Order: sequence, then structure tokens, then C-alpha cells
Amino acid sequence: MSRGDRHWLEPDWDVPKSIRAITTTAAAGNLAGHVGDDPEHVRASTQRLIDLAGLPSMPRWLDQVHGPVIMNADYADESTPADGAWTSTRGVVCAVLTADCLPVLFGDRQGRFVAAAHAGWRGMCSGVLDLAVQRFFEMDVAPQDIVAWLGPAIGADSYEVDAAVRDVFLQRDPDCEGSFAVTREGHWQFDLYAAARTILAAQGVMAVSGGGFCTYSDEQFDSYRRNPDCGRQATLIWLD
Repeated sequence: MSRGDRHWLEPDWDVPKSIRAITTTAAAGNLAGHVGDDPEHVRASTQRLIDLAGLPSMPRWLDQVHGPVIMNADYADESTPADGAWTSTRGVVCAVLTADCLPVLFGDRQGRFVAAAHAGWRGMCSGVLDLAVQRFFEMDVAPQDIVAWLGPAIGADSYEVDAAVRDVFLQRDPDCEGSFAVTREGHWQFDLYAAARTILAAQGVMAVSGGGFCTYSDEQFDSYRRNPDCGRQATLIWLD
């Protein structure tokens, strides 16, 4: 994992050099326009990131709604209700914003397609990761040729959920039972990373890296649970 003057991290994963990706830290500033920040501050932080990271274009932000839609980023903008984007067009930057939810990046071993997904527990329940993988299948990419990376999210030690969340999740995917560890009566620690790996494995995607973060306990990241007034970090991927 490398750092861009601490403003971003680069995934350590086995993809062709034509696939570029970063996930920002709090040092990059707030990149979300929907959290009450001064729009000029958001624009300045975004432009600084574009300049420092050498992004080929403005990130294709989405109207994230914790749902299952994976949009073609070539046609997406901030008014597009979606929680993931994919592209095969060079220079188009797929983007998701998070502050405890799990960002997941996808690429193929031939360097032809990339995707980004916003996967909190609601998104995973809605099938956002399954649909991201299905987009690759539709483009004739075999599961063994799909590579995924799990970006910064809240860690299991900091993420307690109640029976309502656990029951809904396990109704959707009983195989994720091992992602929950009981803490007290009616409450469990939930490992988003383990759940994502289980869901991806069920689709045949085994080349999954990342997952060693905790946005709540690591103050280099924004965390909504730690501070509801926080900004959002961006996880970006594009074809160079």
C-alpha cells in the first residue's frame, strides 16, 4: 500500500498496470457535496485531488442510495441514483464515497473493465456486490479473471449491530453467519469484510485483497460513527 503525500492510498492487488486506483484519506479533504460542507471547499478539495493524483477526468460521482444499481460510468453523474459504476472506457473515473461503509473495487486480469461499488450492510443485502460481478460476467469475464479489493470501512471490533440487522442479512445470505460475533444479548459485532468475501466467493471471485482497515479507529479516515459531521473519502478506479 503506497501513499500519495498521505492524501491517498493505492491498493496492493494483482491487476495490470493499465488499471489505476486510489482511496483518499481525511488529509485530502471532504469530497462529498451532500454533507453540509461549503460547496467551494468541496470543489477545491476535488480539484486538488485531480491535480495531485493526475486523474484523467472528473470522478463520476453518484447519488448513492444503498441500493443494487450498478451504472455505466460513461453516462453517470451526481443525479444518477446508483451505488456502483463500471466502465471499459479509458480515462473515465468510477467513484464511490464512504465514511464507514465498504468501498469495493473490481478489475479483470486483462485490464479491460473496472468497477467500484458502495457496499454497506444495506447495499450488500440488496445485492450490489453480486450485480457488480454480474456486469463482468455479461462482458464474458470469467470469475477466476475478476480481481477485487476491499477498501477502508469500519472494522468488526468497532461495528456492533442488533438483531434486526443480523436477521435481515442472514435471511438474504445464511452463509454470512460467520461474519457476526455475539457481544451482548441481542447484539453482534459485524465484519463487513468477511461478509463481502463470502458473497464474492459465492460468485466464484476468490482473488480478493484489502480489508485491513478500520475507519472508526484509524483517524486518517473519516468515520460517520466517530463523528456524524465528518466528510467522505473517495475510492476511485479508472483505465489508464
